[in-house]
Amino acid sequence: MPYSKQIFKKASDIVAKRRLDAQQLCRQNHDKCVLLFPEIAQLEKEMASSALAVTKALEMKDKAADYIAALMKKNLSSQQKIREILKANDLPEDYLVPHYFCKKCDDTGFVDGIMCDCLKECMKITAVNDISDKLPLKDNTFEKFDLSYYSSEMTDYHSSVLGDINVIPRKKMESILNFCKEYAEDFNNHADSLLFTGETGLGKTHLSLAIAGKVIERGFSVIYGSAQNLLNMLEDEKFGRGNLDYSVEQSLLGCDLLIIDDLGSEFSTQFTVSAIYNIINTRLLERKPVIISTNFSFDDMEKKYSPRVASRIYGNYRHLIFFGRDIRQLKSQY
Repeated sequence: MPYSKQIFKKASDIVAKRRLDAQQLCRQNHDKCVLLFPEIAQLEKEMASSALAVTKALEMKDKAADYIAALMKKNLSSQQKIREILKANDLPEDYLVPHYFCKKCDDTGFVDGIMCDCLKECMKITAVNDISDKLPLKDNTFEKFDLSYYSSEMTDYHSSVLGDINVIPRKKMESILNFCKEYAEDFNNHADSLLFTGETGLGKTHLSLAIAGKVIERGFSVIYGSAQNLLNMLEDEKFGRGNLDYSVEQSLLGCDLLIIDDLGSEFSTQFTVSAIYNIINTRLLERKPVIISTNFSFDDMEKKYSPRVASRIYGNYRHLIFFGRDIRQLKSQY
């Protein structure tokens, strides 16, 4: 899926500003040089006259080629004299031409009607910055995921999926961290969907954001939000209360990666249950990956959303169970 209209416009404006800035600097350099070196102005005047003279050559028929060749030779000589003047005054020979950020498209954003790599890169960076304005991506990276908060001792747990088990939380979470790193590095449009489950404060949101940041850096479109916020946006759109210039539903269904945080915490209505089913089922049919984090067990999900929603998630998503103690509480003790 391409980036949203807002991202494209922001990135296009950045590229356009680069072009304007380069041209403005070029004009300033030119004005300065004309004042300091009047001979440059005279040479440019002669070149402009030569350009006008080319049109007269069209009426010269047989002599046109020789005439144009003479004009070109004269122009080349004038250009060389200008470069010599600049060099003699310790200025670069290309001082009077625009220095564009992108040499391929001259900061237009397109080459032969095809989007230039510079605009694609700008869109990627803009998307990262745009989501960073709303989400703490910089604080939730793989590098900042601290395994020291997880116990290295064997601990008893009861899991709705695995039953009563003994695990070493740090070892389990190290495995999940490594898996998430590989998932983000290898991400593609048909990557597995993931289900993060576990109690509150175990790092589900942190690793979801870390994946989002890395996937965006790689040029994929990502939508990240809490279940409550995403469903509110869908409801506003459905009932005509939204004021966005893009379709929320189409964006949620079409983005490369959709991340739904804290599924189950939202207020449940007939609309929200239907919307969740539509998102899960549509993206599953189109093999578009989703990452869901939740505190819900299978039974909780079945009761809130219906068996068909729960079975689609638990039957088709790769399930990662988070272990440990609430990190937020642990941090507050220090």
